[in-house]
Amino acid sequence: MKSTTCPLDPIPTKLLKAAVSVFAEPIANIINTSLLNGSVPKALKITVIRPLLKKSDLDCNNPCNYRPISNLPFLSKILEKILASQIVKYLNHHNIFKKFQSDFRTGHSTETALTRVVNDILISSDAGQISILMLLNLSAAFDTVDHSILLSRLGNLVGLRGTVLKWFESYLANREQFVLKSDDSTPSISTTVQYGVPQGSVLGPLLFSLYMLPLGDIIGNHNVNFHSYADDTQLYVSFKPDDPSHVVSLTNCFTSIKLWMSNNFLSLNASKTEVLVVGGDAKTLDTITSIFTTNGIIFKRTDCVKDLGVLLDGKLSFVSHVNALTKSCFLQLRSIAKMRRFLCRRDSEKLVHAFGFLQAGLL
Repeated sequence: MKSTTCPLDPIPTKLLKAAVSVFAEPIANIINTSLLNGSVPKALKITVIRPLLKKSDLDCNNPCNYRPISNLPFLSKILEKILASQIVKYLNHHNIFKKFQSDFRTGHSTETALTRVVNDILISSDAGQISILMLLNLSAAFDTVDHSILLSRLGNLVGLRGTVLKWFESYLANREQFVLKSDDSTPSISTTVQYGVPQGSVLGPLLFSLYMLPLGDIIGNHNVNFHSYADDTQLYVSFKPDDPSHVVSLTNCFTSIKLWMSNNFLSLNASKTEVLVVGGDAKTLDTITSIFTTNGIIFKRTDCVKDLGVLLDGKLSFVSHVNALTKSCFLQLRSIAKMRRFLCRRDSEKLVHAFGFLQAGLL
């Protein structure tokens, strides 16, 4: 776990880790008491929001140019991590996660999700079929989760009962947050959070995935392929050029998803939902566009999309991704060159390899 200190922490996180033998027993007592009583201490349900400028050259007086960064007490993350590990084991043991959901499953990741989707499309392409890949875009997904609906899912779909469900009720109830520009600035007035799962928390992404559980059944009813990772959902269909009926299925599926999300207080950003067509000629593209328009769907069709950090083009050549990765690496190498004369050869090599590894992982 990262040694990130929150202003609410009584002592620096690094000091806590250094003296873990001293603090281990009282921390264990706090965690065990919380789990046994099904209650989360109020002090662990407070979030500090720090505004971070998205880019250094943006206007610092415009609130839209800031990104909110959530900071939680270190002890709350320890508590959440322990509970999350137990819940994930339970979910995997009872096969509650959907088959094509990659987050929180052992042996699954963004790489396995992409491998499956790209492989399916390549097989279809070899068979002379056209494929449509739709990347759904949600607006502030974590912030609009309804607590009563989430607790209902945890009880009815996940099967949590008694003290465990009571613990989650306590975890979500009466959470507070305030804004702190810097450590020496005056904090804003604290407000109670009525909706959403805590940003920057350990349990937040897991709870959101459980909130989205019914979505897999809705997509399956339309005979549309899908794969999901947290709030990223990929829909795709493959079809022969003379049988565009699957395009209609995709549009109907999109409409059903939009309705379901609206009923569950989620916002599907149709204008930012991207569509990539693999294969087909200009006539086929016109047919696809016509079917989408007829069904009242305005979509953004592009020649290249970014899917789970990887750039995909209409030919699945990965040329765009390789070019972007190369460009990013060269920018980092130029930065390293400026400090090269201050480093020995061994340290320079370590820095080059570190930047290369980081760029490969981020892009």
